[in-house]
Amino acid sequence: MGQARKVMDQLTTAMVEERNVQSAMGFYADDAVIVTPDAGEVRGREGIADYWRHLIDAFPDSHYEPISKHEAGNAAIDEGWLEGTNTAPLSLPTGETVPATGRPIKVRSCDVATVENGKIKEHHLYFDQMEFLGQLGLGPES
Repeated sequence: MGQARKVMDQLTTAMVEERNVQSAMGFYADDAVIVTPDAGEVRGREGIADYWRHLIDAFPDSHYEPISKHEAGNAAIDEGWLEGTNTAPLSLPTGETVPATGRPIKVRSCDVATVENGKIKEHHLYFDQMEFLGQLGLGPES
């Protein structure tokens, strides 16, 4: 197992199993950037922590079911399912906050993290935002 795979696995443990955003931030470089379908580009640990905190708060029972894990050079790639129930307010890309829907989600996702010097420098998250919103009753259902 290489450095990228190890860091990605540690991040997943901190976020999914421990729900510890502060601990998870230790795996990101100071100038890290994440790119997501819902928030766009988020720069720096503080912004990244806010992004993850909103997601964990909105889906406190969330868990990640991996389908596959890969490593290529300094990149770790995870594909899997994010599942959980929306039991707290959710921040939307528009900046609005909607009340909890009480609805469950199961959304397929793919994460690609580039690691430099033992820290995540770039983290790209891919998921179908329309599927996500549809399952919550906030968009067209597929």
